[in-house]
Amino acid sequence: RPLTDDEMRTLFEKLQTFLGADIKNLIDRSDEPHTFRLIDSRVFYLSEAQLRFASNIGKDQLLSIGTCFGKFTKGGKFRLHISCLDYLAQYAKYKVWVKPGAEMSFLYGNNITKAALARITDGTPQYGGVVVYSMADIPLGFGIASQPTEYCRDLEPTANVVLHQGDIGEYLRIED
Repeated sequence: RPLTDDEMRTLFEKLQTFLGADIKNLIDRSDEPHTFRLIDSRVFYLSEAQLRFASNIGKDQLLSIGTCFGKFTKGGKFRLHISCLDYLAQYAKYKVWVKPGAEMSFLYGNNITKAALARITDGTPQYGGVVVYSMADIPLGFGIASQPTEYCRDLEPTANVVLHQGDIGEYLRIED
């Protein structure tokens, strides 16, 4: 079913922290218009063609279609899933690169400390959404910046810079 206005607002507020003004590029794509649909509290991002194909399948039989962007919790909050990382990385406003030795620590679900930080986008605000990359520009996950860019230089090496929210290691760790 289509998302209600409240659900759409909650979804876009969450995506706004990661994408900024580029959020319009998700819906108004040049190749084909895309939309968000809700199936069992999970939000899926799919093209209009996929939506037409899915109309032939009964509501009870349809489990998944398109890309799962996340799910709504019982409290009404929206939680992003790692399956939307390709779209977040494509349109991300703020980016963080980690050193090669710290990649595995992040992929095991740990936060990124200043010692693990290689580069950060200028102007990253505190509590802004960031996409985490390896030094080879491979997206590893996403999180929330715990400190703005200006304060990162003066932090001690053990201070958290990015709070972990999701990483590609979840495919192996979480079997949900």
